[in-house]
Amino acid sequence: MAEHKKVAVYSTPTCPYCRQAKDFLKEKGIDFTEYNVATDLEARNQMVQKSGQLGVPVIEVDGHVIVGFNRTKLDELITA
Repeated sequence: MAEHKKVAVYSTPTCPYCRQAKDFLKEKGIDFTEYNVATDLEARNQMVQKSGQLGVPVIEVDGHVIVGFNRTKLDELITA
């Protein structure tokens, strides 16, 4: 079931794509952990380690990393 997936969203408060990604997950009823990489240095370092870059959003679904808000890929991972 999709509800049991471990989802993390690395984002900043001013990023429109981050907001879209979080809204999309909420619409789908997916719980996620949000990390504000603008203020959380440890989360920012984790994000860079996982994605290799500083761009947001970075979304992780059960160990699969998506850079940017790729609705198709995200939907694929949360419904798999």
